[in-house]
Amino acid sequence: MGHVYGVPITVTEHQGRPVRFVWDRRVYTVRHIVDHWITVRADWTPAHHDQPPQRVHWRVEAGSAGPPGVYELLHDSGSGRWLLARVLD
Repeated sequence: MGHVYGVPITVTEHQGRPVRFVWDRRVYTVRHIVDHWITVRADWTPAHHDQPPQRVHWRVEAGSAGPPGVYELLHDSGSGRWLLARVLD
């Protein structure tokens, strides 16, 4: 189970992968990528866009000063925004 947030975050990438993110004024370092998958935005229609905007999901183990946790980060290719989608227990 987990807590759903959907809040904007700032992400630093290296070779297309998240390596660090800032949430609630704390810097979290990604220690391990647990999973990665791609979905198409639910509001996409072929009549309005040439290519479907993708949502790239990253489930990562990351931590700041304390012990690491598991976080789900989401990157929306249509808007370029990153969101903290979920914090897993």
